[in-house]
Amino acid sequence: MLWWFGFLLFSTTIIKGNQAQKFTCPERTGFFPDLEECDLYYICSKGDYEQRLCPDGLVFDDSDPNKERCDIPANIDCGDRTVLQEPKPSPGCPRANGYYRHTDPLACDKFFNCVDGVPHELSCPPGLIYDDIASTCAWITDANRKDCKKPKKDALEDGFVCPDEAVMGPDGRKLPHPTYPHPEDCQKFYICRNGVMPQKGSCSGGKVYNVDLLTCDDPSNVPGCEDYFKGKN
Repeated sequence: MLWWFGFLLFSTTIIKGNQAQKFTCPERTGFFPDLEECDLYYICSKGDYEQRLCPDGLVFDDSDPNKERCDIPANIDCGDRTVLQEPKPSPGCPRANGYYRHTDPLACDKFFNCVDGVPHELSCPPGLIYDDIASTCAWITDANRKDCKKPKKDALEDGFVCPDEAVMGPDGRKLPHPTYPHPEDCQKFYICRNGVMPQKGSCSGGKVYNVDLLTCDDPSNVPGCEDYFKGKN
């Protein structure tokens, strides 16, 4: 998995214990999963409980009984808890919350982040496509997508291919040999010779690739890469 997208706990639906099936708190205090439904859980306090439902599209994280948290299904192992609430779909969103493939079958490098039924379009980094099973972006060769085209003949061994879109320079002109950041390594980048032929690149002299300046730069100027060289020989 190359990229991870997480969800914090959204507001939940509260169902009083006398409206739900009988539940016995494993401990007097804590947050505990339903035995059958992955998005249903219980809040126990002094032996009494309230039944709660995660927002549609999210499931209960039962890894820590001291924490109340719902997350996307790709991040939670529901095991035998396979039942889910009835979906609340909307255009672009099979369920109200979560990450889903784009409605355009040709837009493999784009996906929707659905929040309360509203789809927000996001794009994968260059060379990656959206993997809707893992809910992340991945190389074409690693993604669980048989509907997307296979790597081009001139793709690099890691799956990177030059995007079709033109890259404009600071002066507003199209760059003849655009560069792109590596999705995992701050020091590495890709060069697309004449915009179509991919080639690997790497910054030298203790520098990292700055996606905003389209060039190598001091790590202190690149958010997330400030400590890249710490601990390296």
